[in-house]
Amino acid sequence: MHLADEAATLDLGARIARFCPQQQFTIHLEGELGAGKTTLCRGLLRELGHHGKVKSPTYTLVEQYNLTDRSVFHFDLYRLVDPEELDYIGLDDYMNSDSLCLIEWPQQGGNYLPKPDIIIKLQYDEKGRQISVVACSDAGKILCAKLD
Repeated sequence: MHLADEAATLDLGARIARFCPQQQFTIHLEGELGAGKTTLCRGLLRELGHHGKVKSPTYTLVEQYNLTDRSVFHFDLYRLVDPEELDYIGLDDYMNSDSLCLIEWPQQGGNYLPKPDIIIKLQYDEKGRQISVVACSDAGKILCAKLD
């Protein structure tokens, strides 16, 4: 699908949030620097009730958002030097029964990351962004069907 601007990216994040199941759900976000990964996360978090700033956790690796009915963990693995570093931040502790995990630059995490429910790929094009959403689990397939 095509996203013309920041507003369309925020809207897609909000639509994804509306269809995310309450159980643990993992989203991998792929794309170049500035492709809109964090913007999409911002739209998703706002739809789930977060009212503060949403910044890319490039230096902290993870930002936690404790919302009314679940926790959301926003990872940015761009600066990860070695996937083993994920053991040091306690990655397994974030993957609990009701968490939503948003993982930017998942390729940096290698096999240390859990399998995603969906993969969102964002690419520049001359008129905005092209985006694809790929389901990788049954829950991801349900979400993708609702997005269409």
